[in-house]
Amino acid sequence: MDVPSLSPEQRREALAKAAEARRQRAGVKAQLKAREITLADVLEQAESNPVIAKMPVFALLKSLPRVGEVTAREVMDEIGISASRRIRGLGDVQRRALLERFGTE
Repeated sequence: MDVPSLSPEQRREALAKAAEARRQRAGVKAQLKAREITLADVLEQAESNPVIAKMPVFALLKSLPRVGEVTAREVMDEIGISASRRIRGLGDVQRRALLERFGTE
């Protein structure tokens, strides 16, 4: 797949858009870690915010208090969530299983 040629202005705009998306996702992860929002809040926001919807589930779970890489991988394996899955790609059963496990955190 060839990468499209961008003008310098288009490239700057794309870089700025990507940086803003990273800032938004980092803000959500920080709020989760600080317990300012819950996993249920993030899943709800993902329905209307495409930036959050594109966040990897693994990164989301690692942002929860008391959840590290090992626990995040184990939970994803138990529920049957692919390591590359994004929030928007979660099925209803997977969402419910995550909320049952982490809904109040």
